[in-house]
Amino acid sequence: MNTAAPFTSASLYVGDLAPDATETQLFEIFKQVGPVASIRVCRDAITRRSLGYAYVNYHSYVDAERALDLLNFKELRGRPCRIMWSQRDPSLRRNGQGNIFIKNLDKTIDHKILYDTFSSFGNILSCKVSTDEHGNSKGFGFVHYETEEAATEAINKTNGKLLNGKKVYVGRFVPRKDRLALEQENPKWTNIFVKNVSKSISEEKFLELFNAFGNVTSAVLMKDEQGNSKGFGFVNYNQHEEAQAAIDSMNGKEIEGSPLYVGRAQKKSEREKELKEMFEKLKRERMSKYQGVNLYVKNLEDSIDDARLRQEFAASGTITSAKVMKDEKGASKGFGFVCYATPDEATKAVTELNGKIIMNKPIYVALAQRKDQRRQQLEAIHAQRAAGLRMQQAQQAPGIPGPMYPGPMYAPGRSGGFMYPGVMMPPGRFPAPQGRGGYQGMPGYRVAPMPGGRGGQNRGRGPKMPGGGRPVPGNYPGIKYNANVRNPQTAPATATPVVPEEANQLPPEERRQVLGETLYPLITATLKGANQDESLSGKITGMILEATDVSELVHLIESPEALLKKINEALDVLRDATAQPETNA
Repeated sequence: MNTAAPFTSASLYVGDLAPDATETQLFEIFKQVGPVASIRVCRDAITRRSLGYAYVNYHSYVDAERALDLLNFKELRGRPCRIMWSQRDPSLRRNGQGNIFIKNLDKTIDHKILYDTFSSFGNILSCKVSTDEHGNSKGFGFVHYETEEAATEAINKTNGKLLNGKKVYVGRFVPRKDRLALEQENPKWTNIFVKNVSKSISEEKFLELFNAFGNVTSAVLMKDEQGNSKGFGFVNYNQHEEAQAAIDSMNGKEIEGSPLYVGRAQKKSEREKELKEMFEKLKRERMSKYQGVNLYVKNLEDSIDDARLRQEFAASGTITSAKVMKDEKGASKGFGFVCYATPDEATKAVTELNGKIIMNKPIYVALAQRKDQRRQQLEAIHAQRAAGLRMQQAQQAPGIPGPMYPGPMYAPGRSGGFMYPGVMMPPGRFPAPQGRGGYQGMPGYRVAPMPGGRGGQNRGRGPKMPGGGRPVPGNYPGIKYNANVRNPQTAPATATPVVPEEANQLPPEERRQVLGETLYPLITATLKGANQDESLSGKITGMILEATDVSELVHLIESPEALLKKINEALDVLRDATAQPETNA
């Protein structure tokens, strides 16, 4: 008897999340079942946008199992959450064991109804109805059982039965690659598509043309609202071999002056996939042809046209094409492309013209790249910088678990609130703390009480750090705040770094990451010059990033005075948060 190993971890996968669902919102739901160890919404490494799923970790397996039973398909931000056990071994998810496929489902059947229907046959690991981009059912779904026996029983008892008035098909799930291989070895399609049909041909004549190749079960010539032929139609045969014979004989054959096209009838998705693959192939061939000779030019004055662009670049070599890109109204988009006859000429143009002032604007010139190449390059740059920043922070504050910002993991503290690695705040000024518990006005954020304050483990006077300081909110080991040091009044004499060139090409959220990496050493230098604790720089960087617009972040990098003012505000917030009255036991 083949049975799956029981789950021993207390980790749950939560899928089908709304794009704006946060760790705080998930915590509010899952804490109702039992103590939550940690929650993480998975996000894109570059854009930091949610990928639509998260992991919820409980301290107890029993609590995790109860959450799976009680909270599965509970709505969050208007979407039902799909919960399953977190399976760390991908081979167990992909081998298809215990997985069944259901099709011809009624459109009213959703995840919950499908789950309730098939849960009587065994333990379900995952259950999903496939939906389109609007959330409407596609008419099929999947159920993954813990054991192969449960899957077999479900197939035997439900295949061919009525579900909401429709007879459903239930069978073994076959991966796409296996289905495609099976179809190639043993094709079963019988429907063919015919176009370029002369509009003078009637339906009777159309049927007669294809009757010669086998038993035609149906033949239709498509017509418009007036009943006139549209010049194409479909023919369905009883056997695949008959349909193939019709294609072999009729494709390209001229009938009443029109050469017919006859091929396999495809679904819209199949046709779109083929067209996309063909387009991508042509695009790759075109890019390969122009590799090393096509230049990308940006920051162009709006009045520059194709002729002026060609004129400016003509001195570097023979130009085969020069084009300024325009919008639908014919206005310049501020960038364009120049293509040379040889790579040497293109290289010369980049060297000589990049940064040249044309009509009071410095132009940017570089070799043109495909979008996916640029993205890979930017991802590599970001990953390298992030790794260096994490290493730098680890050296400065070895007691801090993980990066200081933007904090990918959120875990509830002992007081019931979240202890964020980086302070997450809405745009605007830093909100003032309220009450002894921390930031009561910020949704989802709470500074853990000081040891010795209310809610702490040690009643009475809390421990003091060397120099009279008290621990920073969040109970991070190794970080201290000296309350006796005043806010810095003058900025240290430090050089302002230039925002990296590639940051200007990034979307706002990606640009914010690059700007954060530029701000961090500036804040560190400012704190050091003012005799403040440098280990606060990561926390302050996170506070400024979340409370400041992208445009203002650039201003902070360029203006030491403005940055100093922001740092002072952040220090005020941290000081107020630590100013809790001491109590005696």
